[in-house]
Amino acid sequence: MFDQIVFPDVLCVSVVKGEDTWRVTHSSAQICAVKGSTVEIPCTCTYTYPSTIRQQTTVVQSRFWFTKDRYEPVDVRTDPDYSGRVEYLFHENVCTLRIKNLTERDSAVYKFMFTTNQPGGSLTGDEGVTLSITDLQVQVETKRNQAELKCYSSCNVADNPSYVWYRNGKNMTAETSSIRVSVHENNKYSCSVKGREDYRSPEVYAPKLPSVSVSPSAEIVEGSSVTVTCSCDANPAPEYTWYNMNGRELSKESELVFSSVQSSDSGRYYCKAKNDLGERTSGYVKVEVKYAPKLPSVSVSPSAEIVEGSSVTLTCSSDANPAANYTWFKENNNQPLSREAQLVFSSIKSSDSGEFSCKAENDLGKPTYKWISIDVKFSPKLPSVSVSPSAEIVEGSSVTLTCSSDANPAANYTWFKEDEDSPTASGQIFTISNFSADHSGRYYCEAQNTRGRHNSTLHLLVVAGNSTFIIHIIKWTLLLLMLISLLLVTLWMRKKKTLSSTTEPAEVIEVDVVYENVSAVTAAQTEDTEEQEHML
Repeated sequence: MFDQIVFPDVLCVSVVKGEDTWRVTHSSAQICAVKGSTVEIPCTCTYTYPSTIRQQTTVVQSRFWFTKDRYEPVDVRTDPDYSGRVEYLFHENVCTLRIKNLTERDSAVYKFMFTTNQPGGSLTGDEGVTLSITDLQVQVETKRNQAELKCYSSCNVADNPSYVWYRNGKNMTAETSSIRVSVHENNKYSCSVKGREDYRSPEVYAPKLPSVSVSPSAEIVEGSSVTVTCSCDANPAPEYTWYNMNGRELSKESELVFSSVQSSDSGRYYCKAKNDLGERTSGYVKVEVKYAPKLPSVSVSPSAEIVEGSSVTLTCSSDANPAANYTWFKENNNQPLSREAQLVFSSIKSSDSGEFSCKAENDLGKPTYKWISIDVKFSPKLPSVSVSPSAEIVEGSSVTLTCSSDANPAANYTWFKEDEDSPTASGQIFTISNFSADHSGRYYCEAQNTRGRHNSTLHLLVVAGNSTFIIHIIKWTLLLLMLISLLLVTLWMRKKKTLSSTTEPAEVIEVDVVYENVSAVTAAQTEDTEEQEHML
């Protein structure tokens, strides 16, 4: 019969009287039984009494088995955990314990105790019987594309019993201890001992579709600890392997742990669960790491030379999650130029040259900055010309002409004199060391660079030297005196003419003489005046 699937050791309890007390000893015993079966723990007892009381009547008052003795031994017949499942097979020296419908909780150390009417006759053994309860198990061994399933128990099963195999809960025809099945089938297998079909082994089967989870399930911040877990329903228990989205193997554990997760860890991951009956691959799980903006990068379009009047776009980008907000500034100016990733100049000006910064920020961490320099190329502006000395240019003096123009790249300067084909000089400064009347005239400077040219005109006029100037003053003074004399003569003549109507004819002749003299003087003065004008 198969309701007791064990080979129990015989427990012999010897009761002897020591020097001052009774003593009970159990010979050590180990019993293993299958879950759901019935087990018997046999016991035979021999009572030996001291010679001093051998003639006395010794009565065994009680005999029982127990497992719990926290305060005092509890008879298993009264223990609720064994209700309706225990039976004592006591007869004279027989003290066997029977337990039915074994469960895992019945695994324990069982001890026997009896009491007598003699002093000190309440005795218990120092040892006990260790009872272990086990399930039937299906062992799996893979051989190529097949798996060998063996119905197995850690306890020895008596009488080489027949077995019953089940596929997805339904009986199979096989009654052997092992069967072969194809690997990767989506079936479940279990077994039982024939006659005890109510107590089947746990089912074995290939992994089901694994499920994956991320902890914490809330927002993942860079630097925090993150665990990605793969779990799968399978028997035997599966082995797990984690991969990234590129198929690179990351871990052989059920958990993929990031002790300090980085932005570079963002991505999709999946796991595989595998046992001897097959394998399954999970879907992707997404790990999204939130982090503050990294150092921005700034680009300029067009990337070639920036020319005044052209369209120029500065673009700022920063790796951040959530996406960064951008603000543009120009050096020494706290007023934002733009709150977009792009700063656009539809027609850039020379005044736009300078340093620009892009600030990238989000709700995490500190903002980051990136500077870029803009150098706008432009043709020379209208040159400005200065003369040194700035007073009258005196003949023989030194004169310095300076030309300057705002230009990028810096301008080259050339000096020209009006009506002359060849340049007079080159360079920003033009010096005439001994200025003369020949140098008088119109000059202009031309400012030129690779972007264009522009010129400006200057009129120079020489002033005579100091000695010549004094001579001119004397000549003009004499001329002025002669004119005054002429005016006085003219006034005198008019007065004489007025009186002529009351004078004699002889006076008219005098007037004529006088007139002739005046005419001569006038002619002389006129001739001197023309000579002075010629000299001037």
